[in-house]
Amino acid sequence: MRVLLIKTSSLGDVIHTLPALTDAARAIPGIQFDWVVEEGFAEIPAWHPAVAQVIPVAIRRWRKNLWQTIRNGDWKRFKQRLGETQYDLVIDAQGLLKSAWLTRYVKAPIAGLDRDSAREPIACRFYDRLYAVAKDQHALERTRQLFAQALGYPLPAGIGDYGLDRQAMAGAHTAPYLLFLHGTTWASKHWPEADWRALAEQLSAQGWAVRLPWGNEAEKARAERIVAGLANAAVLPKLNLAGVAKVIAGATACVAVDTGLGHLAAALDVPTISLYGPTLPGRVGAYGRGQVHLCASGPDAGRGDRHKPCFDGLHAERVATELQALLMSMETV
Repeated sequence: MRVLLIKTSSLGDVIHTLPALTDAARAIPGIQFDWVVEEGFAEIPAWHPAVAQVIPVAIRRWRKNLWQTIRNGDWKRFKQRLGETQYDLVIDAQGLLKSAWLTRYVKAPIAGLDRDSAREPIACRFYDRLYAVAKDQHALERTRQLFAQALGYPLPAGIGDYGLDRQAMAGAHTAPYLLFLHGTTWASKHWPEADWRALAEQLSAQGWAVRLPWGNEAEKARAERIVAGLANAAVLPKLNLAGVAKVIAGATACVAVDTGLGHLAAALDVPTISLYGPTLPGRVGAYGRGQVHLCASGPDAGRGDRHKPCFDGLHAERVATELQALLMSMETV
């Protein structure tokens, strides 16, 4: 059976789709997926053994340069590629108008969420088969339920399996280290730099090696300030997504803000302390074993404000205590 999956973005959403593929592969031997995904995340689907082809799409870039996209043939080539393979089914796991629109170029039945389940009900107009999935649960579990209904197998019990091989991705690492995943998109999701610094000082004094990746110049400058003068802490060189994944896979544990890389740590089964200020982890938090969610307690916590800092009550001392407990629990496993 050959299925076309449409789940274009974001990084966390793409990662949350992986366990559904694992479920399907175990339930239907020989099933293969081709995955339409934003070009910036195209490495991720290829890590899953049930994915045969990755079909990059550049909706974000194309929308900014629509005329150029038409003239240079990018859109035409994308549509042609969708038509090259005969599919038994298309699953739109995004539930948005932009993802549903892409299904127009595939000659196969289209499955998706019904109007009470999709994020944008108008997307349902493009689907041949509609499925109800309750909204008041984690996004990863919603996707697993959609796949189970669309492909006709019983939903497996227990925690979802991302299907990634951590050891193979990590390679050889000579010494243990902790990873600070400090970069995120919303200004309000940034844990205060002073707390990052205090945590780095404490862990370095305990003898832990601390490593910080970065994705842009602002993140690099912040990382350099956090580790300045600390013997056991260092800023990593510029890495692509595969390189960051390798570093995450090799880490003993991570401390992360609400960011896609935190979800990648969970997918790779790396114990992680995740810090939530303006957002709540219930429906989109890091999912997996060894995942600890710490939420701010201030009056603006969990309100979804993109700009107003709201990490009251979530300071370095508390994070250090929770991290120490997590590390101790790992020793007893």
